[in-house]
Amino acid sequence: MARDVDGHGPAKCYDIPRPRRPSHGRVHLSSAPPSSIEIPPILYGKRVLVRPFSEEDTAAFWAALEESRSHLEPWLPWVQYVRSVDDARADLARLHARWLTREDLAVGIFDRETGRLFGGSGLHRINWTLRLFEIGYWIRPSAEGRGYVTEAVQLLVRLAFDRLEANRVEIRMDPENLRSRRIPERLGFVLEGTLRRSAPGRDGTPSDRHVFSLVRDDYARLPWATVAGDGRP
Repeated sequence: MARDVDGHGPAKCYDIPRPRRPSHGRVHLSSAPPSSIEIPPILYGKRVLVRPFSEEDTAAFWAALEESRSHLEPWLPWVQYVRSVDDARADLARLHARWLTREDLAVGIFDRETGRLFGGSGLHRINWTLRLFEIGYWIRPSAEGRGYVTEAVQLLVRLAFDRLEANRVEIRMDPENLRSRRIPERLGFVLEGTLRRSAPGRDGTPSDRHVFSLVRDDYARLPWATVAGDGRP
């Protein structure tokens, strides 16, 4: 898996607007503090919806982690620290607090029809001044291989560029994580290179990281960038 990854008030749904080809001039960046930036609380795709986690998701979150533990722990160090339902609840509370401050925008990936939790994703390592974002994701084994992560990442990329004025979105992963690598390759991200010995590997020693990215001109050329979710509950 790529690197890891709740709001108040009544849920509103938004369609992600179709992108306009960016001008080659300076991109306007809002001077508003991050906490005041309006972010849609729910994004709908054809089969999935993504939204911030809430305390009510604790049981589902814990169950998904328990199912996924053996195949997530080699790639996502945070999983080993969630060892009980109470740990899961505390973890979601931290994600909620960071969502409110816009420090980190973690979301769950849910089945649009049944509400079942498939996994997690989000916009992380955010630089609001330069509008830089990183996407991470994980998926439970019983939901693998069906394109749910690809659909969720598309929604987040559209959110970043079309609503949050992103200049760059990147995805990083261990080169050995071939399943994770297929997501940015499938979506047209550019492999910029490999950061050698830049992050802990599965055995805790320094390992490499592939860096995939999209900048605004890349995004404008993607055929799927103009096909938004329908935005309806």
